[in-house]
Parts: sequence; C-alpha cells; structure tokens
Amino acid sequence: MKITREIVVFDAADLPAESAFWAGLLGGTVDAEDDWHTVSVDGKPRLGFQLAPNHMPPEWPDGNPQQIHLDLYVENVASAHEEALSLGARLLKPAEDITSAEGFQVYADPAGHPFCLCWG
Repeated sequence: MKITREIVVFDAADLPAESAFWAGLLGGTVDAEDDWHTVSVDGKPRLGFQLAPNHMPPEWPDGNPQQIHLDLYVENVASAHEEALSLGARLLKPAEDITSAEGFQVYADPAGHPFCLCWG
C-alpha cells in the first residue's frame, strides 16, 4: 500500500473556532467549505475538521473519553504556552516543573480535544 497523503481529522461543532485555533497554533491557513475545513502549513494539508453539530467534547481525564490527542514538541514551552492560551486553549494539567529538561503540559482546544505541549 502506498499512502499519498495523511491527515488527522477532528470533529467539531464550531468549525471556524476549531480550524482558526489550529491554524494559529501551527502557523497555517484555513480553507473553509460548508462542513469541512482544512488547515495547511507551508501549502500542505496538515489537519482536517468536519462539522459534527452534536459533538460532545471530551472531559479529560475522566468523563467523556478523548477521541484523539496530539503531542506537539516545542522549543520554548513558556512562549508556546502563552500562544496556545491566546488562541483559545485551556490548560488542563500543568507540568510539575516547567524548567525541567523534559516534560509536557495538557491542554484542550476550543472543541475540547486534548493536546500536549512537550519538550525535551
């Protein structure tokens, strides 16, 4: 099997909020259709978002289970943290020591999907 493109797709009730968040976080652009948005980075499709009007956000760590999560490795976790929050992320679990050589913090995107900012 030869895979020609790989794209992770998120369900979301509010496509503009969800796709704008990820475009901002990844430094990409949004191509919006009625019930589908694509975020491209450097002209290449990276993430897809499909309209799911009845989407129930996950409640991490308990409650509605997560459907997916992304680990994003960053060079400067402090600045990445501020940028993620300014785009609409919510911090779910802070690291015990943000100055340690490696670690992660858990966030939720605007639709409630968990993701981690990781370093090390």
